[in-house]
Amino acid sequence: MKTNENQLSKKDLFRANWRWLWSSQLSWNYERMMAPGYLYTVLPFLKRFYQNDELVDMMKMHSQFFNTNAFTGPFIIGMDLAIEAHQGSKAKDTVAGIKTGLMGPLAGVGDTIFGVIIPTICGSIGAYMGLKGNALGAIIWLLVNIFVLFARFAILPMGYYQGEKLIDSAQGKLNAITDSAILLGVTVVGALIPTVIKAHVPFVFKAGKVTLKLQTVLNQIMPSLIPVLLVAFVYWLLGRKKMTSTKVILLVLVLGIVLSYFHILGA
Repeated sequence: MKTNENQLSKKDLFRANWRWLWSSQLSWNYERMMAPGYLYTVLPFLKRFYQNDELVDMMKMHSQFFNTNAFTGPFIIGMDLAIEAHQGSKAKDTVAGIKTGLMGPLAGVGDTIFGVIIPTICGSIGAYMGLKGNALGAIIWLLVNIFVLFARFAILPMGYYQGEKLIDSAQGKLNAITDSAILLGVTVVGALIPTVIKAHVPFVFKAGKVTLKLQTVLNQIMPSLIPVLLVAFVYWLLGRKKMTSTKVILLVLVLGIVLSYFHILGA
């Protein structure tokens, strides 16, 4: 239930924005991407919401893989804080599902707007003015970047208030929200597999005039079957004791080289 202690003020939201501004990319790594920055952003609020083992459990959850556009990411943080402020650790699966489900779409939106459209248009104008000897071009480019940098401070409160509306309009339906969030996350991850992972079986069986391409047979069973099996294999490995992501990466590299040499697996 919502308590006065867990209500976040505008000062709290600004604090979260400020921490995300400095940590979202600074702690980026290949294993968990932006997860350290995300945890650093919400950590003061986790300490307010939870105690002892519950706090440790939620910190572990927020340390899981997370990657999105740095400008649109605060929307997810805002929703997360609103939901946890109301529901506490009961919303653990809901929050994890929302993070997984929204980080991909918001990355696409953020990359398009803040990574392509604005830099291309404003940068072209500024560069053209600079080539003509007009110093205003550099000033415009600088002002645009400053505006974009701090304009995103409005995105986190937007996500927070939307999260509050979601909770207020769905009291007593946490399980339904959790199931929907998890389904959204699984759908997004599942859709990414065939687009991100490229692998096929180049093996061709020949007997007299008969030629059989194994990949063609597999496509008839299920398109992108090999990428799905590879992801399932890696997921299974990560669940084994003493198995780290680094060991899995090295194992996949070795298997890829060996299987490619024998023409069993190709990219």
